[in-house]
This record gives sequence, C-alpha cells and structure tokens, in this order.
Amino acid sequence: MTTAAQISSVLLAALAALAALVGGWRWYRVEASAAFWALARCAQAAAGVQALLAGVLALAGFDPADGLFWLYALLPVAVSFVAEQLRLASAQTVLDARGLPDSAAVGALDEAGQRSVVLAIVRREMGVMAIALAVVAVLALRGLQTL
Repeated sequence: MTTAAQISSVLLAALAALAALVGGWRWYRVEASAAFWALARCAQAAAGVQALLAGVLALAGFDPADGLFWLYALLPVAVSFVAEQLRLASAQTVLDARGLPDSAAVGALDEAGQRSVVLAIVRREMGVMAIALAVVAVLALRGLQTL
C-alpha cells in the first residue's frame, strides 16, 4: 500500500511542478499557453486521484508512518479549489484596475485595448494557477516524506 501512495505522490509532484514551471515561464514572457492549461488540469486530476487513493487506503486499513499523510493527501485538492476561485476573480480584478465596469466596456475598446485586457486577464489567471501548482508540488513531496 505504501508503494501506491508513493507513486501517486511522485506523479502528482512531477505534474504539478512541471505545470508550475511552464506557467511561470509563460507568465514571465507574457504569453498564453494551451500546454500550461493542459498540464494544470492533469495535475488537478492527479490531485483528485491521490485524494481518492487516500480514501481507499484508509478504508483498507493503511497506517502511514505519520498521520499527517492524510492531510498532505487531501490538501492539494483544497489548494486547487481555492486557486480556481481566485482564478475566477481575476477577470473582475483586471477590469476594476483599468476602470472598466464590465465585459461590455471591454468590447467598446479598440482592438489593441481589447487584446491588452484579455492578455492581462489570462496572465493573471496563469500566475494564480502556477503559484497554486507550485504549492501542490511541495505538498505532494511533503506527503511523500510522511510515508
């Protein structure tokens, strides 16, 4: 049972770290990235799988070396959930910072202005998610140490 928990933690840490690196790099370069979003969603799915695996292991009577394993197995899902909520607020934050009341006001801007607003929103979303994925990677590695 320990092996399954170790494998899930390593896979989650690797996926989340890779996604965080890609997202951080693309955020720094101010470029959108479909690859980042695919990796981010895969890492979130892996976090869900790890949480489900932890539930199965708990029902099977698995007793890790440290009880904190259960916390580290479930926290990545909570971090991902909070990050998604912050990501959803990104658009409004960017609009507020630019003095735009809503998306209709963005439509009234010229094409360059619209692109600027959209890129700012995408960049902010990527930054939020990249940071969250870095936290998930650290939690997964820390969970590995509790086995």
